[in-house]
Amino acid sequence: MADNIYLVGFMGTGKSAVGRELAKRLKRHFIDLDGIIEKREKRQISEIFSREGEPHFRQLEKEALQQAARQDGVVVACGGGIVMDDGNIRTMKDSGKIICLSASVEVILERTAGYAHRPLLNVPDPNVRIKELLKLRAPFYARADHSIDTSGLSVKEVVEKIEEYLK
Repeated sequence: MADNIYLVGFMGTGKSAVGRELAKRLKRHFIDLDGIIEKREKRQISEIFSREGEPHFRQLEKEALQQAARQDGVVVACGGGIVMDDGNIRTMKDSGKIICLSASVEVILERTAGYAHRPLLNVPDPNVRIKELLKLRAPFYARADHSIDTSGLSVKEVVEKIEEYLK
């Protein structure tokens, strides 16, 4: 059985930054699913969303996850909505541990401010949209093996909490 570590959670919770640092500390390979999709498709996630829509993006995401899950001992930063698919959760649980990173709405807004490449937040009131998406995804994020609120923590502190959990 693979011992992969999957970082899930809403955008702006630190999945990519924490994933890179965690992989470095554990001497593992780091995979950013959004990065894989952008490289494979030769365009940004926002363009995929606007041209083909979210369902098409979710299919690409599922394929990238399955590819990552075939590897052993990797740290994977997943897209915020990956948990909405039961098959994706099964894939992650069958090949490793799921760690959910969370943050307060205020912190998420602060961290994602000015990110035009966040298609789900390109709305008149991102505050309301974040609350809606968090509420919708909460039961799915709750299926993670472990959760960490990153609101008041540095990347290094989050990585240390993950390392403690993995011991």
